[in-house]
Amino acid sequence: MDLLNTLVEKGLRRELPTREEALAVLATSDDELLEVVAAAGKVRRQWFGRRVKLNYLVNLKSGLCPEDCSYCSQRLGSKAEILKYTWLKPDEASQAAAAGVAGGAKRVCLVASGRGPTDRDVDRVSKTIEAIKEQNEGVEVCACLGLLSGGQADRLRAAGADAYNHNLNTSEGTYGDITTTHTYADRVDTVHQAQAAGLSACSGLIAGMGESDEDLVDVVFSLRELDPDSVPVNFLIPFEGTPLAKEWNLTPQRCLRILAMVRFVCPDVEVRIAGGREVHLRSMQPLALNLANSIFLGDYLTSEGQAGKADLDMIADAGFEVEGTDTTTLPEHRADALAGGCGSHSGSGGCGPCGDGETVAEPVAEVPAARTDLVAVRRRGAGTDLAPNA
Repeated sequence: MDLLNTLVEKGLRRELPTREEALAVLATSDDELLEVVAAAGKVRRQWFGRRVKLNYLVNLKSGLCPEDCSYCSQRLGSKAEILKYTWLKPDEASQAAAAGVAGGAKRVCLVASGRGPTDRDVDRVSKTIEAIKEQNEGVEVCACLGLLSGGQADRLRAAGADAYNHNLNTSEGTYGDITTTHTYADRVDTVHQAQAAGLSACSGLIAGMGESDEDLVDVVFSLRELDPDSVPVNFLIPFEGTPLAKEWNLTPQRCLRILAMVRFVCPDVEVRIAGGREVHLRSMQPLALNLANSIFLGDYLTSEGQAGKADLDMIADAGFEVEGTDTTTLPEHRADALAGGCGSHSGSGGCGPCGDGETVAEPVAEVPAARTDLVAVRRRGAGTDLAPNA
């Protein structure tokens, strides 16, 4: 297929595809799916070999968020029956992180619900970062605390944080339909603050919220321009009790096409399969490892993932290997730029979209049946007396 050959060549050169090429990937048929996966897999292996990075989530503070993000089970007004608790103590969070590291995780992601941290919250998280670093040599720590204000990113960096996560989630044009209590520009500003402080930026999207192909391409092109080192791809978990509880729009094949498109547009970044992979990829998860080079181990913030051992078995059975702490995740050109304190990697083609071709119409597909049986609310790990899943 000429399209795929072109995309592979561009990916190996870190050259930005056109919008029309990205849209064409999403419009490919199921008969062409294995060809799409094989093509994107060539780009993935060029920059990351057959390594899979494991990440582990620790939910520092669950529920009771004042923001109204429609997709979130922790949102203002959510009726989802999730765990709700206030801040974990640093030693509690460190113990939770240790379980993930023991299971093979290279990065621990510290997440707290809320609009953004107070200075006191930053102090609390800084102590947690220090505790984790003291007890787990070589582990990376990523913070995800919401919108940052002046100087907070620098303080987290000084405490030992390696990265900061703040997702764009959806396109700028549709952002107001998903969230009204903050703006798309607020999110972009927080990512810029993290980059300016020398933190590795982590920013991604949520697919399956009723968006169009054009919306998906818009947000991924925006991410390419923003140039984070990590791009988590979340697939909406339609929690009962949230506004998007009925949005069951994804099939495993659709998820694979989305991951392939992200890999072609962002060829040399850490593409992570994040929340919802068990719910929507299901038995196709091993195939997705040909597209993404990173996953979360075990459970998520408010939902359960598959058993940690099943994750490790899946990686091995698919012919991949867990990335060790002694291996640098990013390709040399990106790792060198980050080490130099540069949040932007010039030469990675982070320019605006180009091309004049016609938009490829998305084929009409049947709406998949809702699989509410696959959504399991987290009842173990951080904030409970039960052992974590790692």
